[in-house]
Amino acid sequence: MTRHIEMLDALFKHATEGIVVVNKGGEIVMMNPKARELFGYSDMELVGKKIETLIPQRFSKHHVSYRDEYLEAPRARGMGHLMDLFARRYDGSEFPVEVSLSPFKTSDGEFVVSFVIDITERKKQENRIIEANLEIQKLNAELEERVNLRTQELAAAVRKVEESQEEVIRALKKERELNNMKSQFVTIASHEFRTPLATILSSASLIGRYAKTEEEEKRQKHVLRIKSAVTNLTEILNDFLSIGKLEEGRVQSIPVSVELEEFSSGLIEEIKGLCKEGQQIKFQYTGISDVWLDKQLLRNVLFNLLSNAIKYSDAGKSIHFNITSDQELVAIEIRDEGIGIPGADQAHIFERFFRAHNAGNAQGTGLGLNIVQNYIDLMGGKVSFTSEVGVGSTFSIVLPNHLPEHIKND
Repeated sequence: MTRHIEMLDALFKHATEGIVVVNKGGEIVMMNPKARELFGYSDMELVGKKIETLIPQRFSKHHVSYRDEYLEAPRARGMGHLMDLFARRYDGSEFPVEVSLSPFKTSDGEFVVSFVIDITERKKQENRIIEANLEIQKLNAELEERVNLRTQELAAAVRKVEESQEEVIRALKKERELNNMKSQFVTIASHEFRTPLATILSSASLIGRYAKTEEEEKRQKHVLRIKSAVTNLTEILNDFLSIGKLEEGRVQSIPVSVELEEFSSGLIEEIKGLCKEGQQIKFQYTGISDVWLDKQLLRNVLFNLLSNAIKYSDAGKSIHFNITSDQELVAIEIRDEGIGIPGADQAHIFERFFRAHNAGNAQGTGLGLNIVQNYIDLMGGKVSFTSEVGVGSTFSIVLPNHLPEHIKND
């Protein structure tokens, strides 16, 4: 036990994020060295002070009511992903932060541990991204202007073919540079979505506190948080990678022979791990089994729609997955019993970065359905949906089942 205590003490002291522990009354009872460094206080100056001491004065009055409301029904949550949060140092200066809250109980009472990350550098990076985007737009306008001008000159001056060819080469070089900048922008932007790592760090730190056998349930809760954060991070990065490939025109539909019923059953087994307690995927297949479709694009489409159905449905609900196929068409329907999509949002649901207003704190980039629509378009199909708030959503896909021309000719 002494060894575990030493390890926890070392984690607390050497954590790379600030840790502040607050009691039921909103008073600070403990903070690690990184927190004292962030806020500029000495060892005992903050102990016994209200947490509002660390909040800018313009926010502290409202924060008291928020704090009291949270302490009445505490729960693990992150803060600062969708809004700008600021903290106040000893000297009165402010800095942007992200905060994760986790409640816990000991024999001394109820407490909340706050994990505080200084995101000043990230904010600077975001500003650099904005500046880079403006520069991309400027370069794009300049490129279009130069190409148009050179096209007119070529029509009027055939004598200057060699000179014109050099200009075209320079224009193409500029276009390649522009595409590279766009790719870099996607890479930088995807880096900014790595905040699930903060959840992993906080849960990993807390797992070590539960050393007793009877605390296995608490350990498993944080293990699940870590798994969920890693899954979310993977989905985010995959979404950005897909968008990048689509932008560059590097995605094509290449139909291959697919044993669709077996393929779909395997996908269901793979995705079952994401299901909440009591959720079931009810699969029904009708028609011929061997079809011609792009296997990878189809997998991404089905995985996205099924994971959305799981994510936006409560525990115990069913997801209905039906496929009907014949020699000409493959019809796919995925129906959930989830939160549904508000009517005002339905016209925008396939737009890039759009998320329905009732999505709440559910993880997501707003890219998934846009990618789904692009992939289905590439496969020559159509996607539609119906939805009602509180009842659920149904996504319907129709894809052509066509043998590729080069195989027909053989």
